[in-house]
Amino acid sequence: MKKILVFIVVLGISATSFAQTSPYKKLPSLGLNFFLQDFKTPAIISSSSLSAALANKNWAKVSDMSAGLSVQYMNGITDHIDFTATLGGNFVSYPFRSVSGVAPAVNNKFLLEADAGVNIKLLTDKYFLVPYLNAGIGASMYGGNYFAAFVPLGGGLQFKLGEESFVHIQMNYRSQVSPLSTNHLNYSLGFTSALKERKAPVVVVAPPPPPPPPADTDGDGIIDSNDKCPTVPGVAKYQGCPVPDTDGDGINDDNDKCPTVKGLAKYDGCPIPDTDKDGINDEEDKCPTVPGVARYQGCPIPDTDGDGINDEEDKCPHVKGIAELQGCPSLNFVPKDIHFANGSATLTKPSKIELEKGVKVLSENPVLKVSIEGHTSNTGTDKINNPLSLKRANSVKSYLVSKGIAADRLTTTGFGSTKPVEDNKTEAGRLANRRVEYKIQE
Repeated sequence: MKKILVFIVVLGISATSFAQTSPYKKLPSLGLNFFLQDFKTPAIISSSSLSAALANKNWAKVSDMSAGLSVQYMNGITDHIDFTATLGGNFVSYPFRSVSGVAPAVNNKFLLEADAGVNIKLLTDKYFLVPYLNAGIGASMYGGNYFAAFVPLGGGLQFKLGEESFVHIQMNYRSQVSPLSTNHLNYSLGFTSALKERKAPVVVVAPPPPPPPPADTDGDGIIDSNDKCPTVPGVAKYQGCPVPDTDGDGINDDNDKCPTVKGLAKYDGCPIPDTDKDGINDEEDKCPTVPGVARYQGCPIPDTDGDGINDEEDKCPHVKGIAELQGCPSLNFVPKDIHFANGSATLTKPSKIELEKGVKVLSENPVLKVSIEGHTSNTGTDKINNPLSLKRANSVKSYLVSKGIAADRLTTTGFGSTKPVEDNKTEAGRLANRRVEYKIQE
């Protein structure tokens, strides 16, 4: 019990010692409270439950409570935290618990309670209404013989009456800690006022600045009568004015090699150069000495295969070709020289000789892929011609594969008689239409 009382005193001294000055930190104050002690409601809740007590409207009436008075000391620790120390007393029949080994009191005796704690305020004291929570530690003496300890937890409302005067409405639950303590509720209404007036803040008046030099306002060493810019520091060369920056690029004309054109300090006041005059400055130009285009970061359009046809116009940009074939190589054979007999997909000997030209080109350019398209004359029906044209294309593919050309580089399609190149009314025309054509696909 003595340790608890010592702790309360130490807590109060600490709160006073470490408090800092603030316009909304509560001054040391003294208050008087009227309170009601409620032992019945916690007992009802303990024997059943809070929900049952609420449902049955079973709680203590005012007539079941005991009234008392308390004095309270308050002092602000911060704007939002107040230290509190309370001493109060009332006459009550104390309901000792069975664990205490003391029979409940029959007659009213004086109960003295002291506690210390903090009020944690949601707002500062500048507001009229301030909600707060409070917590602390307390001790009690009943009948001069029984000592106990408890922990008060609760909250309240603070109403501002004047600069340093307040009304408090508070409820806290005093939780039993020692064997002789009993859970109870404390409802209080009190008035608190400061013990001293708040000191007015000390206003420090800065000394007046020294008067400026009368003859040289801007302090540039040139007297005002000879200074064309008396309020701006300058140099004698420009009659007291700053060195000019004609182009406004932040580099004065004395150090600017391009004084009438905005530039950068890196280039002595000149703009970023464009050596190749392609409209892309050298810092963004990957080919600063060769004219180029923006989409290639200042470099010319590339010609990857070096065939003289740039990649944007070259359909085979990785294989040298010729302009007539939009940059693709020629397979060096004439489609009409790939002969098939009427109704046949068998290659003739002259056709194989012609196909060797294509084998040579495909072997020399392993990245090329070729679409082989088979065609027929209009002799016969589509039912015959369509599969026959595909067979002719496959015959060419098989021949090329037999010469070492990878099959995955070759695709085949049959168009039947739908794409004649000559008139099918003559034998020569029909012969020309019985053909196979290559289309390069890189």
